[in-house]
Amino acid sequence: MKKVNWGIIGLGAIALQFAGGFKFSNNARLKGVASKELTKLENFKSSFQIEENYCFNNYEDLLKCKEIDIIYIALPNSLHHKWILKCIENNKKILVEKPATLNFSEIENINKDYDIKNIFFAEAFMYRYHPQILKVIDLINDKIIGDIVSMKTYFGKDILSKKNFFGIKRKKKINVNNRLFNKELGGGAILDLGCYTVSLSILLASLISKIDINNVKLINKKKEYAVTGVDVDSYAEIKFDNNFTSYIGASFTKNLGKKTEIIGSNGKIIIEDTWHGKPSILKIIKETDKEITIEAEENIYFYEIDFLSKNILAGKKKPDFPGMTFEDSLVNMSIIQEWLK
Repeated sequence: MKKVNWGIIGLGAIALQFAGGFKFSNNARLKGVASKELTKLENFKSSFQIEENYCFNNYEDLLKCKEIDIIYIALPNSLHHKWILKCIENNKKILVEKPATLNFSEIENINKDYDIKNIFFAEAFMYRYHPQILKVIDLINDKIIGDIVSMKTYFGKDILSKKNFFGIKRKKKINVNNRLFNKELGGGAILDLGCYTVSLSILLASLISKIDINNVKLINKKKEYAVTGVDVDSYAEIKFDNNFTSYIGASFTKNLGKKTEIIGSNGKIIIEDTWHGKPSILKIIKETDKEITIEAEENIYFYEIDFLSKNILAGKKKPDFPGMTFEDSLVNMSIIQEWLK
């Protein structure tokens, strides 16, 4: 059976989780990796049985490898734009870790100056491929809760507090070199976690009608900042021109969890763990309440790898719905940019 050959640049924690998804796939293989850190390179080679010839300590060498079909860019946010362009120049298909770029001007630059239409491009929002989101889409399309009118979706964990010996919470000292709190590296709660809530908002709004990027408004924005200048607790309302409203929040200071509540004209759907599906439970609240448990593989990245590989093998120029296309990423970054202001 023909398989898609994947390469990864940047071998951090997210790349390690992603690579674990290949063992479940019949249509994809992890063929090559590249890292400037030799220890990480050696660990990947050993853990995933990658041949020596396909282990590179230079990113460009992997991009030039003719046997690699698609590159997963798992580098820090600040490097995404540069390596998206390098992939385009080398005619490599692209899966870039979220957020696609640091700001809207970077992704707009790609759109204006490069022929992105002929390059397979996807932004790595892995939750979009999980069976529970596919089920949610089916439920909405089947009008189980009537017409959807609004949503509340959050992603947040208090990573800035710790408990002392007596169980009293105290603020941690911020490490300015940590990418989450470094503005130059694309830190902050919005870029790290809020991008998920925005992407889900445009996914559900698109079930009503096509989104016009010029007619999306953000209101009631609230943000708190760390001493490094990045946001650490942020909220907003997204108003779409099809009358759908999404209330979003992302935080490094509050345990907001990963829950989503989708409100319809005849009930609501609650997703217990929107982003990772652990547990994968949907609750339908209406005249008679119902709970749906979704059976799923342990590694969520398998679904993303499998879905995109099928698209590539079928000769698609962009991911099928509900994959995150370049057009979706443009809308996503436009909203994120407005939230960051």
